[in-house]
Amino acid sequence: MSSSSAHERTYLSDYRPPDYRIPRIDLQFDLDPALTKVRSRMWLERQTPDATPLRLHGEQLELLTVFINGKLLCDTQLTIEGPLLVIDGLPERCELCIENTIRPVANKALSGLYLSQGGFFTQCEAEGFRRICYFIDRPDIMSIFTVELRADSKRFPTLLSNGNCIAHSTLADGRHSAKWHDPFPKPSYLFALVAANLSFIQDTFATISGRTVDLRLYARNDDLSQCHHALDSLKQAMRWDEEQYGREYDLDLYMVVAVSDFNMGAMENKGLNIFNTKYVLASPETATDRDYQNVAGVIAHEYFHNWSGNRVTCRDWFQLSLKEGFTVFRDQQFSADSGSSAVKRIQDVNLLRTHQFREDSGPMAHPVRPSSYVEINNFYTLTVYIKGAEVVRMLHTILGAERFRKGCDLYFERHDGEAVTTDDFLRAMQDAAGVDLSQFARWYDQVGTPRISIRGHFDTAKHTYTLELEQRTPALGQTSPVQPLHIPINTALLTHDGQPMKTRRKGFDERAHEHLLEMTESCQAFEFCDVSSKPIVSLLRGFSAPVILDQSVPPGTLGALMSHDDDPYCRWDAAQQLARRAILRVLEDLTKQRQPNVDELFVQAFARVLDHASEDRALQAQVLTLPEEEYLSQDMVL
Repeated sequence: MSSSSAHERTYLSDYRPPDYRIPRIDLQFDLDPALTKVRSRMWLERQTPDATPLRLHGEQLELLTVFINGKLLCDTQLTIEGPLLVIDGLPERCELCIENTIRPVANKALSGLYLSQGGFFTQCEAEGFRRICYFIDRPDIMSIFTVELRADSKRFPTLLSNGNCIAHSTLADGRHSAKWHDPFPKPSYLFALVAANLSFIQDTFATISGRTVDLRLYARNDDLSQCHHALDSLKQAMRWDEEQYGREYDLDLYMVVAVSDFNMGAMENKGLNIFNTKYVLASPETATDRDYQNVAGVIAHEYFHNWSGNRVTCRDWFQLSLKEGFTVFRDQQFSADSGSSAVKRIQDVNLLRTHQFREDSGPMAHPVRPSSYVEINNFYTLTVYIKGAEVVRMLHTILGAERFRKGCDLYFERHDGEAVTTDDFLRAMQDAAGVDLSQFARWYDQVGTPRISIRGHFDTAKHTYTLELEQRTPALGQTSPVQPLHIPINTALLTHDGQPMKTRRKGFDERAHEHLLEMTESCQAFEFCDVSSKPIVSLLRGFSAPVILDQSVPPGTLGALMSHDDDPYCRWDAAQQLARRAILRVLEDLTKQRQPNVDELFVQAFARVLDHASEDRALQAQVLTLPEEEYLSQDMVL
C-alpha cells in the first residue's frame, strides 16, 4: 500500500504484500539541530519475479547520494514522484546505500526526528520514519536495525536507540558516538532515537530463565526524583507478564525516557519506550492514588507491547487494534490484579459507556478494524483501543482462562517475528481451543453498539424461568446487511432478598449460580430449570459484552441488585440507574418549579451499601459515586 494523502483513500481490500523485503538496515546519524546527515545501508530482497521498481517513502528529505552495491546510481535509474523515491533496474538482491539530510529544528510536526528543549527525539508511529530517511515505511517490512549516533558530547551526552549498546567512543572535535543493535526484526514505526542531556535511575530484573536485565529510566535531572514508582511498576509488569502469559523480556537492557516535550502520551519502541512525563512522574506531595495507578497502568501497557505489538506486530494499519486492543486488555488485567479488580472493571466500563458508546453512535463511528481511511492518525480512537480490548475480553470469557492462554501461546509461537492480522489472532485462538470463531469475527468488522432487548417469564407450575433476548445493531451507513453477533452474556438468578439461586440450564446437567449465555441468533430463548420462585435477573455480569441492555427494571429490583448482587459491576450499574432516575426526577421538578424530592428508595439503597462494613471500601466508594454528565446526557439521547 502506498502512503495516504489528504486526497486519497486507502482501502483494506487493496492490500498487497510488499515488492521488496529489507531484512537488515544500518543507520548512521551525524546529529546537528540545523542539518542532520543520515546514512542508511539497506539489504534488499525482491519478492516479485520481474524487476519491479523499488518505491521508497520520503518526506521533507534532501537527497544527496544513492549507491547500489557500492556503485553510484545514475540519474536514469532514479526518479522522485511526490513522496516516493523510485529506483529502476535493481537486481534480485542488492545493497542500497542512501545519504540524505533533514532539519530537526525546523520539524514542527513532531513526527520523525525533531528537536525540543535542546534534545533530539523521535516519533515514528504511524508514518514518521519516512521523515528521517528513505524507506518502505509500512509495518509489514520487518528489519534488523544497527544504529550509530554521533553528536556533540557536551550538548548531547545521552545517545540512545533500540536494542543493546554494542560500542561507545570519543571522536574528534568534542563529539562522541554510540552504536546500538537490535537483534529482533521490527517495523520502522518502532524505531527510536534520543540524544539529549538526561540523567537516569537504574535497577535490575532477573527473568524467569535466570537472565539479568538492566533497567534504566532517563529524565531531566529535576524530574528524576519522581521516577521511582514508574521503575517499580516496570518490574511488576515484567514479572506479571512472565507469570500470566509466559512472556520473558528478550534484550539485555530496557530503557524508559520521560520528557515533558514528547508529543504522544507514550510509545512502545522496542527496548526504548519514550513517555511524556505525565505518565511517569509521581510523588506523594502532588500525586493521588489514581495518579499512581495510571502511571503503573501506562508503564505496563508499553512494556506488554514488547510481545503484543513488537515481537508480533500488525501487518497494516487497519489491524491497529490487533496490537492496541490486545495490549489494553492485558494492561487492564495487570491493573486489576494489582489493586481492586472490581473497581478497575467498573472504571473501564464507565469509560466505554460514557465515551466509546457515544463515538459508536455518531458520525465518527467505525469498526474495530476499519475498511478504509484517508489519514491513519484519525483511527487512534476509543473504538480501536477500548472496544478492541472488550472484543479480546469476550474471547477470554467465551474460551475461559485456560483455553485463552493456550491461544495466546500459539499466537506468539506461530507468529514471532511476523507482521500479522486480526484474522491470524483469531485463527490461533480457534486452533488452540478447538472452536469455530467465524461468527465472532464480525465484532471486528461491524460498526455500532448492539442493543439487546429482554423479556422474562416465570412458569410457576414447571418451576422454570425463560429469558428471551433479541439483538439489534444499527446499520450506521453499512452497505452490507447487519448480521447477528456472537455475544457472551453472563447471567445469574437471585431471590428477591438478594440471595443467589442455584439453577440448571435446560440441556445442562449441573446446577450453578452463574451461567454463560452465548447469544448467536437475532432472537434466542434460554430456559432455567429448578427455579423455586420468580427471580431477579442479574444480567451482563462483569459487563461481559460491550452492549446496551434495553429493559425497564423496577426501582425495587434495582435497589435489591444494588444492595445484594454479588457481581460488583451489576451492583454499580444498578446504583447508576437508580441515581440517574433520581437526578432526572429532581431536574424535572426544578424545571417545572416544583419542590424537588429525592426518592426514598434511592436513599435506602445507598444506606444499605454503607452498612456493608466489611466490604472493599474502594468498591463502596465506586458504587456510591453519582453518574457522570456524559452518561446522563447519552442515556437521554439514546
